[in-house]
Amino acid sequence: MLTEEPRMRTAVVKVVVVAAALFAAIAPARAEVRILASPGGQVGPFIALFDRVNASGERVVIDGPCLSACTLVLMMVPTERICVTRRAVLGFHAARSIDGRGRIYAEPEASRDVEAAYPAPVRDWIGRRGGLTSRLLLLRGRELAAIYPRCK
Repeated sequence: MLTEEPRMRTAVVKVVVVAAALFAAIAPARAEVRILASPGGQVGPFIALFDRVNASGERVVIDGPCLSACTLVLMMVPTERICVTRRAVLGFHAARSIDGRGRIYAEPEASRDVEAAYPAPVRDWIGRRGGLTSRLLLLRGRELAAIYPRCK
């Protein structure tokens, strides 16, 4: 009997460790990323950030302006992990680049690709306003709340 007891304890410890690991894997993430004010910017850093957020399982709270490249969050994080507050504003415009001399030029192919990658309700909203152009389109208020849930 004494020779079996250490094996039993080891088995119990293994079960507890496996149960803890399983719980950690299926427990919902409680952390969140809160966007308070983002004017956008270069696409690369936003893609890297939202890729990490997506992999982490964190929820995204949009709690202020999320403009330009910031809106890539909508295509990189699942819709069910995004919520908006009353202060949330999403701003969309056509893709553009800056050349070595500082001149801004349109990127129509990139604009088409980005627009196509947004979730369907966002894409439809943009389409009803003429698509992505140099003009900033602002999605907020009731129209935004019809697409993304209010944060609780």
